[in-house]
Amino acid sequence: MNLHGLRKRKGWKTGREGDRYKGRHRKFTPAEMAWLEANRLLPISDYHRAFIAEFPREDVNPKNLHGLRKRMGWKTGRTGQFERGQAPANKGKRCPEGVGGRHPNARRTQFKKGQEPHNTKHLGHERLSKDGYVEISVAEVNPHTGYGRRYVHKHVHLWEAANGPVPEGCCLKSLDGDKTNTDPSNWTAIPRGVLPRLNGGRATRVMAYDSAPDDLKPALLTIAKIDHRARELRRQRKDAA
Repeated sequence: MNLHGLRKRKGWKTGREGDRYKGRHRKFTPAEMAWLEANRLLPISDYHRAFIAEFPREDVNPKNLHGLRKRMGWKTGRTGQFERGQAPANKGKRCPEGVGGRHPNARRTQFKKGQEPHNTKHLGHERLSKDGYVEISVAEVNPHTGYGRRYVHKHVHLWEAANGPVPEGCCLKSLDGDKTNTDPSNWTAIPRGVLPRLNGGRATRVMAYDSAPDDLKPALLTIAKIDHRARELRRQRKDAA
């Protein structure tokens, strides 16, 4: 313990190269400083190599010279950035075989020519929307992204193929209450104002269409249509008065 304290008091350094000189100010002779200033524009590796060849200083490493240049304010004229129009050093050079992306381990995880990702979605791919409707990928331009395909409701796509466009102000309603049954015969076009009347609930005192027994569904749909049409006629009569 006493010897350890003695070494610390005397400043006797031990260990690796960096530790031996840690905390010590490296002094350069006037001749060394003149040489360092005259050759300050060299890249740091060449700067250190040339300095060691000129002056045998084992205690000086590239970091020391770099720090000296910064303290003295010696500028090299280099920014460390690519200039506009500057070509990379490896431009046009092919990576050697077995190195980087051409290493066998890297090649095993690379896509091969013509290979598609496992999650590729082709034309006709189907998915289930968050509202429970089946969506299908069709060859139509997506108005939001400009892509050549987009997803549409499958039941609407099939119904319009068989019956033409859905009338304005109308929507399609599933007759059996199953949103995933996309057969065109299972869907009928109804005014949008009829939909709230099919939801049921305490306010309407009517059973919800989708949860009603199959034999009651036609009657509930007819009642909702009549109620909606009667309200339209009353509104027209009121507007005409």
